[in-house]
Amino acid sequence: MNSAELISSFAEFAREKNMDKTRISEMLEEVMRAMIRKKYGSDENFDVIVNAESGDLEMRRVRTIVADDSEDLGLPDTVSLSEARKVEPDFEIGEEFAEDIKLEDFGRRIVLTARQTLIQKIKDIEKDSFYRKYSEQQGDIITAEVYQVLGREIILLDKEGNELVLPKGEQIPKDRFRKGDVIRAVIHKVDLINGVNPKVILSRTSPEFLERLFEQEIPEITDGLIAIRKIVREPGERAKVAVESFDDRIDPVGACVGMKGSRIHSIVRELNNENIDVINYTDNLELYISRTLNPARISSTKVEENGRVSVFLKPDQVPLAIGKGGFNIKLASRLVGMEIDVFRDAEDFEEEDDVELVEFEGEIENWILEELSRIGLDTARSVLDLGRAELIKRSDLEEETIDYLLDLLQKEFEE
Repeated sequence: MNSAELISSFAEFAREKNMDKTRISEMLEEVMRAMIRKKYGSDENFDVIVNAESGDLEMRRVRTIVADDSEDLGLPDTVSLSEARKVEPDFEIGEEFAEDIKLEDFGRRIVLTARQTLIQKIKDIEKDSFYRKYSEQQGDIITAEVYQVLGREIILLDKEGNELVLPKGEQIPKDRFRKGDVIRAVIHKVDLINGVNPKVILSRTSPEFLERLFEQEIPEITDGLIAIRKIVREPGERAKVAVESFDDRIDPVGACVGMKGSRIHSIVRELNNENIDVINYTDNLELYISRTLNPARISSTKVEENGRVSVFLKPDQVPLAIGKGGFNIKLASRLVGMEIDVFRDAEDFEEEDDVELVEFEGEIENWILEELSRIGLDTARSVLDLGRAELIKRSDLEEETIDYLLDLLQKEFEE
């Protein structure tokens, strides 16, 4: 392999990686000088000129001519007069002796090693550029194509053909993708595997993903007229977004939802029908809590000294406050930053007219009592008030179990 072949093959590979000509030439010179140091011990008295575009390579060794018996003879930058005159008879002591060095002089093995070194340098630069690019874009939305669907993750390709990863845990439970699908996700983080290989992790479950979608769909957020105060999610099920307007003329909730839900619907579709509650943020804690528990209507609120909040509701509002699977109360607590406890309003019933469910422990199995407690039901009348249809809808109990339960509790009051 001659110098032109080496440079042209390397330059072609480098151009495929979108490297500029100046950087290609610099890298070639670095490798050439490394070869020179290996063969000659030093590169101080060598000139290396590389033109990656034309494929030209010039390496020249420059030494000072000294007398054959000089004490300096033998130094890397000197040559004897007799040796110099073999090339040019009229050379004199003190003159510079320039000698062209050919790539072939280094031997085939060294040249092939140099080529591999150059390619590795390109790959290292490519990895570094890839890492810096995505580290700077962390938190941004990216569109990528599904390349391979694996059990624990999905491999995607960006526009440049770089591999990105969407782990199973960062996918919305209802997500179903096939090769060739184009999907959107947020750049969650960039890891370095073994300290060398960058790995870009995407996410569709991160609150940041929902925040970026809001910014894309709602101009008032991009313009700074509306701010997102906080987002909490149970991916694929429900999300709560607290927003605040800096313009009294703009209703932040209405602006985010859009006319007939036009703005929020596109976001909901992207999240596979995840329910999104948009809440008007306020510094009034009691009002804020009331809004976060929507659609339930709260009778009263009490902020405890231990950082918990007790909310009191009418019996028919308790299931609404807790929500299906308890998601409403969970997300409300996370949005407010305080643990919210739900209680039935004591004024709505006489204590002697109701019976605590714990009193039925001998007749109702514990796992059923736990399921009823999970959806906010702790007394016999609260179960009866909710009714068969709502129990089927809101709990994981089978219909036969619900029928048995209602029959048992109804007989208690008939007696």
